[in-house]
Amino acid sequence: MRTMKLDEIKFDEKGLVVTVAQDYQSGQVLMVAYMNRESLEKTLETGRMTYWSRSRQCLWTKGETSGNFQYVKEFRVDCDGDALLFKVEQKGNACHTNHRSCFYRRYDGNRFSEEP
Repeated sequence: MRTMKLDEIKFDEKGLVVTVAQDYQSGQVLMVAYMNRESLEKTLETGRMTYWSRSRQCLWTKGETSGNFQYVKEFRVDCDGDALLFKVEQKGNACHTNHRSCFYRRYDGNRFSEEP
C-alpha cells in the first residue's frame, strides 16, 4: 500500500485544488469549491471547512455568516492527487440559495427542474 503526504497534493497553477463536500451519512454531494494550501491547513487545524473564494480572493469558512457550518468527518484525495473529498457533517443547508445541496437542479432530458 502506497501512502501519500499532504505535500503531494497537486494544486493547479493558481494554487487551487477542486474540493468536494459530501454528507458523511447520506453520501449526498453538497457542494464543490476550491481550496488553497492555507484553507486546507486551516480546515485540518479547526475541523471546519474553509475554502478559497475565487471571486473575493480570500478564505471563507463555510457557515461563518450563515451558521451553516461543515464539520470534517473524513478527508480523502483522488488517485491523481488533484481533487479532494471531505465527508462532512452539514449543519443547516450547504447552498447559499437555502437548498441542502448546491446540486438541486435535475436535468429531465429537456431542461433543468428544481427539486424541493
